[in-house]
Amino acid sequence: MTDTSPTPLFILSFRQRDELAAIAAAAGWRVVAARRAAGVGRRFLGSGAPVAVIDARGSLSEGLDAAAALSGMIGSNGGAMLALVSRGDVDAIGRFYDAGATHFLASPFTEAEFVQALRFASRHAERMAGEWRASAPPDPLGWRLDLRSRTMVLTPAFARLLDIDEEPSPRALLRTLDAPERRAALTALRRLSPARHATAFAHDLHSVGRVVQHLQHDAKAGRIDALVEPLGSAPDSVAAMRDALSGTRDAGGARRWIDRRLVQTEGGPLTVLLVALNRFEVVNTAYGRAAGDGLLRAALRRIEEIVRETLERGALVARMGGSEYLVASEGVRERIDLAVEHIASALARPFVVGDSIAVLGCRIGMAERGEEDNAATLLRRASEALADAKASDSATVRVAEAGEEDAPVDRLAAELRQAIEHGDIDILFQPQVSVSTGAIVGVEALARWDHAMLGMIGADALFAAAARADLEIGLSDHIQRIVMARATAWPAALSGLRLSLNLTAGDIARPGFADLFLDRIDASGFPRRRLTLEITESGLIEDLGIAATLLATLRSAGCRIAIDDFGTGYSSLAYLKSLPLDYLKIDKKLSQDITGTVRDRVVVRGVIDMARSLGLSVIAEGVETTEQLDLLAKEGCQYYQGFLCSEPVDVVTLLRLVEAQAKI
Repeated sequence: MTDTSPTPLFILSFRQRDELAAIAAAAGWRVVAARRAAGVGRRFLGSGAPVAVIDARGSLSEGLDAAAALSGMIGSNGGAMLALVSRGDVDAIGRFYDAGATHFLASPFTEAEFVQALRFASRHAERMAGEWRASAPPDPLGWRLDLRSRTMVLTPAFARLLDIDEEPSPRALLRTLDAPERRAALTALRRLSPARHATAFAHDLHSVGRVVQHLQHDAKAGRIDALVEPLGSAPDSVAAMRDALSGTRDAGGARRWIDRRLVQTEGGPLTVLLVALNRFEVVNTAYGRAAGDGLLRAALRRIEEIVRETLERGALVARMGGSEYLVASEGVRERIDLAVEHIASALARPFVVGDSIAVLGCRIGMAERGEEDNAATLLRRASEALADAKASDSATVRVAEAGEEDAPVDRLAAELRQAIEHGDIDILFQPQVSVSTGAIVGVEALARWDHAMLGMIGADALFAAAARADLEIGLSDHIQRIVMARATAWPAALSGLRLSLNLTAGDIARPGFADLFLDRIDASGFPRRRLTLEITESGLIEDLGIAATLLATLRSAGCRIAIDDFGTGYSSLAYLKSLPLDYLKIDKKLSQDITGTVRDRVVVRGVIDMARSLGLSVIAEGVETTEQLDLLAKEGCQYYQGFLCSEPVDVVTLLRLVEAQAKI
């Protein structure tokens, strides 16, 4: 294959790798992108890129460490380093300069500004390179697929490594992968589209070890180019020590342990649990990496203690990376269920983080061995059950049925793109009512999908499926367009209502989102002054600096801002201090608890008093009884929504409710 590839670019982004890679690929770079700093120097040199981008937004300390690790390589090779920082971290720019960065860009920035910053850094590298380039990179490993003719060609080095022809069929190349990795490859290929130019997936490659395949879609040329980046199998000593100190066992070792047990027990019971901490990343962001590592160790100790008390000797406990843990046991189902119950209770207890208290909780996915299971399929089913638990409103535990091929979230993910294209995603509106007058003053727009097999599917499950299908931004854009079109077409009787629309963490993290969103509102004709944008307190906003800047821009443009589901997470006060808000929406659990104990009522009273002292209006969610409403009114709550007034309804029903209320 003749190398006609554009200039390589190396990107390290802990949270927005794919978004930055897609922007750069669309602008003509051949991108090698990473999410983790482990082995960053080796990966940068292997990429052959003259420019490295270090995205430190929300991960300042990790970004500085990575910049320092690359500094000598950038200098000795005459390259350039572009550091991306949050607006709230501009005082750290000098530290990036000291660490070897040559350029910087502070968010929020537009796609065009990012591309121009890359061009400046690239020109700097060209001028500085001269004779400094240390040595030519190794022969590239990669392939190209012509989408029109369905023909494929491999680089000579990749063909030699795989011992196959340089022009194999796509099926022949896929056959070089194991079944789970083949599925990962096909999933990555399906993620590519005219709107998404780049993605990546990782797998093991014989004689090389772990590799990452970076895929780039050239829609005009009708082809897909792939660069295969070897990661090697040698452990990174710094990362290994850090993980060892925070309680990590080798995930590969855990899989080998499971495979051995599957063979040795010859059909005997084996159950795998995947345990994920809720909202851990917010702790890490708010309190720093050291506090996060301490919390991970504390959670691991609690899980290990439960396993020792409830399961047989020899059960496996491992941290799988991030904030997920694995428990594997040959015990009977009754003992497993007891362990699950105790693990959930233990992780629901507060953790001490510095001088503060964090209440996290967990979600658990469980899978029992099936006749055809190996370690990969057993772990995949546990992972799918965990995804279902995360997508659920209230379920802590989900159990994968033995032998099931597609979990519900997977089925939804596979069908979601077609549902969007065919207009199957609908919008309902739930009224928001003035406590003092009983008048309907606004509505919250809620996405729904009336699925032919699974029935009515709410927004949480929709976005869980979108995350699995890599369609979160596409789904959010689709919902926003439908909501604005519906509201603009409301009859005159609804023209005084406020409209509340949910923004996702992905929206907030998108470069240039404020301009895009305001243009969308104005193009619809809906008045900005009647629009309230809701952000979820329990959702993952990884950089409060970025969120505060974006929301301040939208607020100054005429929109109002509400924090949704307030009271479901420990991070509430951090949000109140950092974000420009107009409304506070009390989570339905707090609203319903007000009829409980005196202590419950004191908590709700404290939340309402705090909000009103900050000048925020208070909306109670999930109000279902007149007793709840009366008590909320006595505590000073101004608005409510819930089944006491109405479930989410279509526009015709909403109009009837408003007209009926006007006659009272």
